[in-house]
Amino acid sequence: MLSSVYRAIYVCAKARKHTFGKEVNLDMFKEKFGIEIEFTGITRNKASKVVAEVVNGTITETRDYYDTKEIRTTDGGKWKVMYDGSLRCQTKRNGEVISAGRDYSCELVSPILTYDEDIETLQEIVRALRKSGAFTNASCGIHIHLDGADHDVRTIRNFINIIASKNDLLYKALEIKQERMRFCKKMDEHLVTSINKKHPKTLAQLADIWYQGYYGSRNTHYHDSRYHFLNLHSFFTGNHTVELRGFNSELHAGKVRSYICLALALNHQALTQKCASSKKPQVENEKFAMRTYLNRIGMIGEEFKNCRVHLTNALSGCSAWRFGTRELGGVR
Repeated sequence: MLSSVYRAIYVCAKARKHTFGKEVNLDMFKEKFGIEIEFTGITRNKASKVVAEVVNGTITETRDYYDTKEIRTTDGGKWKVMYDGSLRCQTKRNGEVISAGRDYSCELVSPILTYDEDIETLQEIVRALRKSGAFTNASCGIHIHLDGADHDVRTIRNFINIIASKNDLLYKALEIKQERMRFCKKMDEHLVTSINKKHPKTLAQLADIWYQGYYGSRNTHYHDSRYHFLNLHSFFTGNHTVELRGFNSELHAGKVRSYICLALALNHQALTQKCASSKKPQVENEKFAMRTYLNRIGMIGEEFKNCRVHLTNALSGCSAWRFGTRELGGVR
C-alpha cells in the first residue's frame, strides 16, 4: 500500500515537472519585444525596399534627421530603416570591402513583436537583407527591448543581479567586440552594491540609485547611463522597456533568434524568480556552465538546441562534462 502511494507521488511530481517546463516556455514567449539591428553594405533606400518586399508593406519617407524610411504593413505594423551616426559605413566593390557614405548607415527598427507570431518574419527579413548585400562590422550592434509592463522594483532588482552575476560569462559567450564596449559596459559594481545594500522599495528609489553619479537631465534620450549591457534608462524615462544592448550585430537568422531567446529567457527569470544573487559563480568549465544555465532558464530541449550551440561556441571547455575533457557528441 505504502509503495503504491510513493509511486503515485512520483508520477504526479514527474507530470508536474513536465507541465511546469511547458508553462515556462509558453509564458516566456508571450512577452512583447522589439529589436534594432544595425548594418551596412547597402543603402537605406535599398534596405527599406527589401523589408517592404518581405512584409508586403508600403514605404513612407519621413524626411527627418535620421532619414527614416517607414514600412507600414496591412496589419498596422511599422518597420523602420534609419540612419545611425555611430556606424562605420562600408560596402563591397568587386568583392572588396571599401568605405562608403552615410547613406550606407542602416538601422532596422521593428514594431512590437511576439516570438510565436513574428520570429519567422523577422528571420526572413534578416536573410533577405543579407542576400541583398548587407553585412555588419565591429561598429554594429543589436539591441533588444523587452516590455516593462510586468516589472516592478523586485523584478528589476532581480534583473540587475542576474546580469551582474553572469557578466563575464555572457561577454565571452557573445564575443562582445572591444570597439563596442563603450556602448554596452558591464554592470556597474557600485550600482549593484548600492541597490542590494539599500533595498529600494519603490521604482522611484531604484531610479535615484541608477542615476547616481551622472550629470544633466534624466530626460535626455542619449543619457550616459544607457550605455550598459542592461539599460534601464529606457525603462525609467523612455518607452518603459528594459533594453539589452550586449549583442554584436548579425545577419545570421539563427544567431538573431538565439539572441532573442536569450533575452526573453533572462527577462522571464527576472520576472518569476523570488530573488536573485549578484554573486558570480565559480566557473571551471565555461561551456558546461553556460549550457546548464540556458537549460535552467527555459532554453531546454530540441527546439533550442541551435540556440545553445550558438551561445556556447565561443566558450572554452566541454558542454557535456563539468570536469575533464571527454567529449560526448551531440550534447548541447
